[in-house]
This record gives sequence, C-alpha cells and structure tokens, in this order.
Amino acid sequence: MASLKVGNVGEYLREQRRSAQLSLRQLAEAAGVSNPYLSQIERGLRKPSAEILQQLAKALRISAETLYVQAGMLDARERDELEVPAAILTDPSINERQKQVLIQIYESFRKENAAAGESRAAEDAEAEAEEEEADRRGRPTPVREETGP
Repeated sequence: MASLKVGNVGEYLREQRRSAQLSLRQLAEAAGVSNPYLSQIERGLRKPSAEILQQLAKALRISAETLYVQAGMLDARERDELEVPAAILTDPSINERQKQVLIQIYESFRKENAAAGESRAAEDAEAEAEEEEADRRGRPTPVREETGP
C-alpha cells in the first residue's frame, strides 16, 4: 500500500515517543489507541483526528498544539498564541485563581502590544504619505520624532 504522507506528524510522533523512551505499545496503551493504528500514524498512512492527537500529546506530556501544527491543523502563529495559556493551566504549583489571573494579564499585554503595533503602522503610513507629498511638491521631507521602540 502506498504511503499517503500525511504531513510529518507521524515522524514527529515517532521522535517524541523515542525521546520519551516509550515503545509503540506503551504509547498506544497510554493514549488509548490501538497499536496498529499508532503504527500507521507514525508511518504516515493514517491522518489522526484532533482528539487522537490530544490523547497522544497527553501521553507524551507535550503540547497538543505542537502536534496540531505538525498535522497542518493549526498554523504556528496560532499555536504560539495558545501555548502560553496552556502552559499556565498545566502548572501544578499555582492554584486555579492564580492561573486565571496570569492568563488575563498575558492577554491584556498581547492586546496592548497589538494596539501599539496598529498605531505604529498608522503613523508610519502617515509619515510615508507626507514624504510622498513633499517629494511631489519638491519640498524637504518633514522630520518626525521617534517615540519609543
């Protein structure tokens, strides 16, 4: 039977399983999937569902989002947005209230930085328009002050 070559999620899973020093059988049992099915995933013959990937990630103690990216279900930027909250939620050294507060703070920083990036882009576009206008009229380009990073 020809290989379907379903991304490189199978190869990645095999590497992670070997790094965790687990046999195919051990991982299959820990993830609640059959040994032949896991073997087919690792060889690129089967495309696992998001649920199966989540079970495998849990058994391997790795991020499910990483597996989703490997399987082409999630792009890397989306994964980055999800990994920090996921890491916070799995930290056993802090309580649930503390986890929620940390996630809220993280999200507020992300929103603040996104807004600053949009504002900076608008300022850059305005400055570029001023420069084009000055060039068109043959006048010196106005100098603008830089405001922070």
